Amino acid sequence: MPKAYLILLLAVVAETIGTTALQTSQQFTRLWPSVLVVVSYVFAFYLLGLTLKYMPVGIVYAIWSGLGIALIAAIGYFAFGQRLDWPAVIGLAMILTGILIIHLFSSTTSH
Repeated sequence: MPKAYLILLLAVVAETIGTTALQTSQQFTRLWPSVLVVVSYVFAFYLLGLTLKYMPVGIVYAIWSGLGIALIAAIGYFAFGQRLDWPAVIGLAMILTGILIIHLFSSTTSH
């Protein structure tokens, strides 16, 4: 895996941790989940910035947002019992398919 993809994957994981903590912070009324939100987002955006040294912003943001959406939907389902209907599942599958198409066929990414 190229360095840029590894950094981007870590950024997505950090952002996902932050978003999960956002849910558990109960609108920033709980201290430690709120601290985790801020620390995770700062780290995620730092890593996202590093990724931009190697890849175009549009591609980075497409992968970042798509993977983040899919991971948060999965965490919402398994951790918080938030159910998805079939249109939501199909939409998420289309997002992931788009990421695969970018990765496998686009010449604008660093493979």
